[in-house]
Amino acid sequence: MSYTQKEVMQYCAEEDVKFIRLAFCDVFGVQKNISVMPSQLPKVFKHGIAVDASAIDGFGREGRSDLFLYPDPSTLTVLPWRPEHGRVVRMFCKICNPDGSVFINDTRSILIKAVADAKEAGYTFNFGSELEFYLFKLDEKGNRTYIPHDEAGYMDIAPDDRGENVRREICLTLEQMEIIPEGSHHEEGPGQNEIDFEYSDPLTAADRAVTFKSVVKTIAARNGLYADFSPKPLADQPGSGFHVNISVGDGKNGELMPYLISGIMDKIRDISLFLNPVQNSYERLGCFKAPKYVSWSIENRSQLIRIPAAVENFKRLELRSPDPACNPYIGFALLIYACIEGLDGHLPLPEPADINFYTASEDILCRFKTLPLSLDEAKKTTLASDFVNKHLPSSLIDAYLNR
Repeated sequence: MSYTQKEVMQYCAEEDVKFIRLAFCDVFGVQKNISVMPSQLPKVFKHGIAVDASAIDGFGREGRSDLFLYPDPSTLTVLPWRPEHGRVVRMFCKICNPDGSVFINDTRSILIKAVADAKEAGYTFNFGSELEFYLFKLDEKGNRTYIPHDEAGYMDIAPDDRGENVRREICLTLEQMEIIPEGSHHEEGPGQNEIDFEYSDPLTAADRAVTFKSVVKTIAARNGLYADFSPKPLADQPGSGFHVNISVGDGKNGELMPYLISGIMDKIRDISLFLNPVQNSYERLGCFKAPKYVSWSIENRSQLIRIPAAVENFKRLELRSPDPACNPYIGFALLIYACIEGLDGHLPLPEPADINFYTASEDILCRFKTLPLSLDEAKKTTLASDFVNKHLPSSLIDAYLNR
């Protein structure tokens, strides 16, 4: 349900809400929040609430430290794990400068602009995400370990799969927040899990991805576990991906799909720094079905992009390189712009790579470009990219280059 400011205040009064969390992300996608009481809502809606930007990654220096949060009432949701009496709710916020202008490094606003630019160009996109994570045991002091919660494998069931009840609790919690999971199962790695979401518009999909990580970490902690979203927590086991499904929603999805693929393939090296933003990201790529080469194919999971089996209305591309360290607002915005370039430019689609990259000979592999193979290479590629500089502010790019 989408609320107005008046409806939010009415909801808080009628549903015994005592705290409102005003949520936002730093430039790296880490969720932050400040809580206010219901009595402060009229003032917050009108004037915002100040935060110290100098204490937040990528937001500023001590000399210019004031930024203001303005809640988006349409994102109101209850936090089901908090008390039923004296409820806690959450809204995502727009981040503004003291003069009311949008803060240049507000990554949610960057995605909002990308969606608007796509609409102006005549395109609407649907995004869906598949997020993988590990569940690790805690030690006797409550600190995380790297001991997996179980030793189960892909789509195993209980009792081998000990994450079943945790995933169930996560899915039921998300459902109470009006986020409907499409499916959940145990992944290949020991203690590794995956939950997938229904398609939605890009902004809703990014909000859901941020919310999902928060819910998973909260429910895991309640069950005496640690939820790990790092790209490659165990060196000898599969890494965790953030697979992004994309389609264009104008009734011509099948006809336009080749241009989406060619646009992303053309720009993937330029934007890898934002889809794979930490060194651990590059330890994942190239093994256990995580891609290394710039390629596409039908269904083949060793590719950068695959086209999953689906009937026409549900046809989409699946981009397999991103990982959970990605800020979804930046990642989705750049993918939208890459798709637009493919669509507007009618970029030719390369031939499908109907091969297994993990068993192919070197003679075959040398025909394909690789993704950046290290964080340093990804930074150098971004630094030279006119595409990235066109669509992201220099201050945000600098934050990633100097992280």
